[in-house]
Amino acid sequence: MSTAILTGQPVPGSSLEGDLRSLGYDVRVAADTADAETLLAQVPGDQRVAVVDARFVGHLHALRLGLADPRFPLAAIPGAVTAQSAGRQALTRAMARENSAGGGTAVAVDSLADRIVTALDHDGTDVHRPELGSLVAAVPADPQARNEARQAVAAVDDEAVRLKSAVKSRDGFFTTFCISPYSRYIARWCARRGLTPNQVTTASLITALIAAGCAATGTRGGFVAAGVLLIASFVLDCTDGQLARYSLQYSTLGAWLDATFDRAKEYAYYAGLALGAARGGDDVWALALGAMILQTCRHVVDFSFNEANHDATANTSPTAALSDKLDSVGWTVWVRRMIVLPIGERWAMIAVLTAVTTPRITFYVLLVGCAFAATYTTAGRVLRSLTRKARRTDRAAQALADLADSGPLAQGLAGVFKNVASRLPGIAAPAVALLGALVLLGLAAQPGFGGPWAVVGAVVYAATSALAVARPLKGALDWLVPPFFRAAEYGLVLLLAAKAEVNGALPAAFGLVAAVAYHHYDTVYRIRGNAGAPPAWLVRAIGGHEGRTLLVTVLAAVLSASQFSVALTVLAVAVALVVLVESIRFWVSSGAPAVHDEGEPA
Repeated sequence: MSTAILTGQPVPGSSLEGDLRSLGYDVRVAADTADAETLLAQVPGDQRVAVVDARFVGHLHALRLGLADPRFPLAAIPGAVTAQSAGRQALTRAMARENSAGGGTAVAVDSLADRIVTALDHDGTDVHRPELGSLVAAVPADPQARNEARQAVAAVDDEAVRLKSAVKSRDGFFTTFCISPYSRYIARWCARRGLTPNQVTTASLITALIAAGCAATGTRGGFVAAGVLLIASFVLDCTDGQLARYSLQYSTLGAWLDATFDRAKEYAYYAGLALGAARGGDDVWALALGAMILQTCRHVVDFSFNEANHDATANTSPTAALSDKLDSVGWTVWVRRMIVLPIGERWAMIAVLTAVTTPRITFYVLLVGCAFAATYTTAGRVLRSLTRKARRTDRAAQALADLADSGPLAQGLAGVFKNVASRLPGIAAPAVALLGALVLLGLAAQPGFGGPWAVVGAVVYAATSALAVARPLKGALDWLVPPFFRAAEYGLVLLLAAKAEVNGALPAAFGLVAAVAYHHYDTVYRIRGNAGAPPAWLVRAIGGHEGRTLLVTVLAAVLSASQFSVALTVLAVAVALVVLVESIRFWVSSGAPAVHDEGEPA
């Protein structure tokens, strides 16, 4: 139970007490600042507490935004301030300061909430102030001002504002114009029936898995049903986030489920298409795995670039200025959002192609579209990085190091190469990482399955990977290092499985890449949730990217093609078990602050 401390008796006719109770607050009334401080001390430290001016006039949703959002330790709107357990100490100090300002005597509680916020600002404490837009939140000083404030409240439909704010402010064309106009009402329907965003997220996953099962039948009816269900899954995928914003039900677990389930849904659907094609005598597992690799590498580019520039200082770029200028021209905004194939456009394209064409054509179009989108976005980010003047922080360098996923071998060699790396030019890290990836894939592509050349390539790759991370990743293009590592590792598995030319090798490779990719996505969302990277023992247990690469090449060298297929299957199951168990344990028990990701990648 949360507690709201009203500073004085509510004005006759005010709905404030009822509004606070509807938000889950137990309302208590303070006669003066000393009484308010006493009431504050009586509230258990692990409970949310709010101090609200009894004269407050405003919309219920303004109060909800200010006092019910779980993401922020401290938040305020005019006439009200709230603190969760993490911000309780700061609120108590500010309250005590206001009480002592009265010289130890009982003083009026007029504007106490706003004075507390001023004291918090004076202390340099971060207080979240939600954007209210047309919503009213005011503390009228006299009857005339109160009457005007009530008229302003009556003039604005806060439910309409609430529905509008449930939709992401920045989304793709398909989502904005084809899904959100009605999915927001589904979100409200869910909220009124007590459904949670996590339940809707789970329903979206189940729907997508059923769609994948329909695609796996290999029949035209199954393909049509799969396309329809995939769109239905996407509607629910939009609804869960809108429900979270509508009802302010944010959580770390919810953000993780939403993000990871999106990947699981899409990649499971790829597998369903591949199984359906196989029923018709067409083997498209290499295309399915290629699509998953390309899409995952696109995401790693997004993640790495964003983390590298998360808190960069002196951040200026002519390329960014040009982008902003283009965004000022209305139609270019939508064109630029569509050509990068965000999740809405991509899933709509996949659904339509599944229903009217074949899995092979679907994958061909998907690969071409995603390759163009990846080239467009990566080129733009490279230009921004080269033309901006920015100093990257230690936090950004650590995030890139965590995303690199270096294992014991690379970390050990990095210490050996530290002095050498310090003398290399700024472009060295991504250049060396790219060189190692090219050597690895080039030697693995030599004619015939097995042999020592792929192992030699893996050894070279391990050495270059260590050199790439031997110094902090603060260079202009160092954010390219993790994507190069991902492309090398995933590409190697695809290449060797394709060369094996035995039944089961490519599906096993698909499973292995999916398990490893899950680990990499999990790392990203831990960093985004300010929960830190996965534990070091986990990275050691699954070998790091260079360790897994070396192991796969050794298996290909010493085993027959059929044995290699079995080994890939075993490795995929082992990696999946380790990372899933640790990931689920962490996210279910995590005490990380509530978050909600508004910038989900394409």
